[in-house]
Amino acid sequence: MMGKLTLQFAPGHPTGAGHFPGNPIIPGALLLAEVLSCIARAEGVRYSSCNVRNAKFLSPARPGDTVEIDHARSATGSIEFTCTVAGNKVLSGVIVANT
Repeated sequence: MMGKLTLQFAPGHPTGAGHFPGNPIIPGALLLAEVLSCIARAEGVRYSSCNVRNAKFLSPARPGDTVEIDHARSATGSIEFTCTVAGNKVLSGVIVANT
């Protein structure tokens, strides 16, 4: 199953004030958590935990950005995802969900 999702970060997102003044970014841990939450909602499941097999932060996401999320579940149950902002990859990874 393959899906496409959209995640919007508000222009005034509170993490922008501390990460980093004058050049705000969304912290990687928050970006990953929000992406995983979007995928869980889209699949209609609630993950109690998951194992992140890999996560590569390729470019910063910033307050005000719209993140496009492509995800697919493999036959073994892992979920591969790629996130882009304006066509630029910002995050990719693989998770194994524990439901």
